[in-house]
Amino acid sequence: MNVISLGDYFPWAGMLNAYSATPDSPVWVPDKAIKDRLMKTRLFDRHFRDDTMLPGPEMVLLKSCLERMKRLQRLIGYGNFCLAGFDETLAYARSYSRVGRFTGPELEFLEKIFYSPARSYGFMGEKPISEMTASINRKKTRKMAGTGNYLYRGKPTQMYLDIQKQIGRDVVLTSGIRGVMKQFLLFLNKTQASRGNLSMASRSLAPPGYSFHGIGDFDVGKKGFGIDNFTEKFTQTRVYNQLSDLGYIKFRYDRKNDLGVRFEPWHVEVG
Repeated sequence: MNVISLGDYFPWAGMLNAYSATPDSPVWVPDKAIKDRLMKTRLFDRHFRDDTMLPGPEMVLLKSCLERMKRLQRLIGYGNFCLAGFDETLAYARSYSRVGRFTGPELEFLEKIFYSPARSYGFMGEKPISEMTASINRKKTRKMAGTGNYLYRGKPTQMYLDIQKQIGRDVVLTSGIRGVMKQFLLFLNKTQASRGNLSMASRSLAPPGYSFHGIGDFDVGKKGFGIDNFTEKFTQTRVYNQLSDLGYIKFRYDRKNDLGVRFEPWHVEVG
């Protein structure tokens, strides 16, 4: 496995020209880079020799940032932290000694994570949020009763209410709006659990700025199904089958996606 600083990037040969024709056929076939990504997508929780690892000093910064974010989430609550922006987070951290202000090196580390191209460690998805200081207008959100999560008013809220109406009490909103800081917390937590493997973390969770939860998408599951709602076991439930039959399943990341992201059958794409 490669141990590199986020400041060092290794361009993947063939990624931009992802397909090439065989000499005896006009059919376009995946080149080695695409085949590698497809394999890693299927085996998303494995370490691969060419995965990108955070070096030791940056792991120390990751840990301190993550602990600070968790303290803040406990202070202001899960739902509020999902909506908290970067500037708002810094203000809270300065104001509450139990959280503690972010240090200069910590802020530089967060900027590196956000602004470094995720494709440098294998995540090839789009980046709908381009600025780390992007904020969420709370007046445009609605807290969904019984879930602890928020959705944007308008199409996202209406889609979820329609899903509830058509499927019934078995369906539940498992994740709604996630601002930049919430995505930071999730991604850094996954990176820590992956022992500093950025590539592995990004196969399960979009890096901050790359999550469509920040602009409208949401996750649903079967009530009482717990963590299995975020596994392929969800596809075996009545809730999933009904979502599919009703046309709500439009995969952002399907089984054969070549974006370096695992299959997410629980993710509702709002558009």
